[in-house]
Amino acid sequence: VVFFSAGAGCAARRVPTGGGGAPEGNASWYGIAYHGRIAADGSRYNMYEFTAAHKTLEFGTQLLVTNLNNGRTVKVKITDRGPFVEGRVIDLSFTAAQALGMLNDGVAPVHLEIIG
Repeated sequence: VVFFSAGAGCAARRVPTGGGGAPEGNASWYGIAYHGRIAADGSRYNMYEFTAAHKTLEFGTQLLVTNLNNGRTVKVKITDRGPFVEGRVIDLSFTAAQALGMLNDGVAPVHLEIIG
């Protein structure tokens, strides 16, 4: 997959600020306790898929999430609402958090970019 900068006419764009849509902030993750439960979009949460919860983005929105501590990036789809802890901008699935290398710490600073 190739991504171009926004200056080159790409569809990628920053997450709008305000209303829980800050483009940077802390991410957390949720796993086994929620596995199989119904997510806010009506699907079943699967901790092994690349999904996430966000307070305001439309369900189905695709994001690139970059861990600012190590530069790792994953693509996730918004399927749920949250996080409900002050100072956090996104809750990631177990698998997304694992790919970002943030399982042990539980929380990591991230950058969010809408790609679809």
